[in-house]
Amino acid sequence: QVRMVESGGGSVQAGGSLSLSCTPSRYTLRFLTVGWFRQAPGKEREFVAGIRWNSDTPYYVDSVKGRFTISRDDAKNTVYLQMHSLEPEDTAVYICASGPISTQSIATPRAYSTWGQGTQVNVSS
Repeated sequence: QVRMVESGGGSVQAGGSLSLSCTPSRYTLRFLTVGWFRQAPGKEREFVAGIRWNSDTPYYVDSVKGRFTISRDDAKNTVYLQMHSLEPEDTAVYICASGPISTQSIATPRAYSTWGQGTQVNVSS
């Protein structure tokens, strides 16, 4: 089964940092848009960050700007999400996704065709 595989979740106190990584199970990320979403209990899936195949400009939800950084290393076929100054509100399952080049908004789940199962991030106060 083709899917994204996340790693790096865990538990941290507020103000701490975590780094997530994601790689596809069978294919190359080159020429694909990649993104991170998150879903907290009882809440809808939320776009966190995304970056297109040419890595020109990363996109972030307002609540993580200045704290999270998305990057990609096509040579390693891996996408990263560095998270700093974590807050309890960041607690969620973080899910990586990839999708083809399209005109759809990078923040919409419809822009992505392959998803991971997610990795849990817990931030305690």
